[in-house]
Amino acid sequence: MQALVDWSRIDTVLLDMDGTLLDLYFDNHFWLHHLPAIYGRERGMETDAARADLVARFGREQGTLNWYCVDFWSRELGLDVAALKKDIAHLIQPRPGALGFLQAVADSGRQAWLVTNAHHHSLSLKLAHTPLTALCQRIVCSHDFREPKESAAFWPALQAREPFEPARALFVDDSEPVLQAAANYGIGQLLTIGQPDLSKPAREGLRFPVLHHFDDLLPIPPRHE
Repeated sequence: MQALVDWSRIDTVLLDMDGTLLDLYFDNHFWLHHLPAIYGRERGMETDAARADLVARFGREQGTLNWYCVDFWSRELGLDVAALKKDIAHLIQPRPGALGFLQAVADSGRQAWLVTNAHHHSLSLKLAHTPLTALCQRIVCSHDFREPKESAAFWPALQAREPFEPARALFVDDSEPVLQAAANYGIGQLLTIGQPDLSKPAREGLRFPVLHHFDDLLPIPPRHE
């Protein structure tokens, strides 16, 4: 069976957080269940009606930084979204094999960078409830660049601030628009996640090579200078 990646051509491993290193169940549950219930109660709406209203609002911002911005949604909805996320922080979980994979990357002499669209409030919460900080050599938040990863402008800005060789990088993300932007920039190897939310079935019809489990990328041979 052909290997998913060619480790001889990889120096830097770029990894999305939500749906890649972490199970997307937390985020889906928050935005589609926990928040609609509270939003509906505040407005005297049934939860289903509140969810439909929120999903329509979310759709209008999708692909922009606002879609990921906790402060934006707090202002829009009149709720403390960051505080509400803390109420269900116990649901934050790494995906199976993710932490072992990060350690294997480091042990191989390569760098693992977490590269996320998550807002700083969400990022801080998840870093506080997981060991990702200790396992990633860089933590990159797209909000610092004022561009989401879907944007063509994000990638040269990242490379300028945190120099790396795009052609010798592996990037793993569950978003195909994000992966397409990375491909257009010249990131050498790209993988998507088959099952970002482990409570849902695996996705089908994906355009990029699919990673089902981090163990599928092991073992990682040592990096040669």
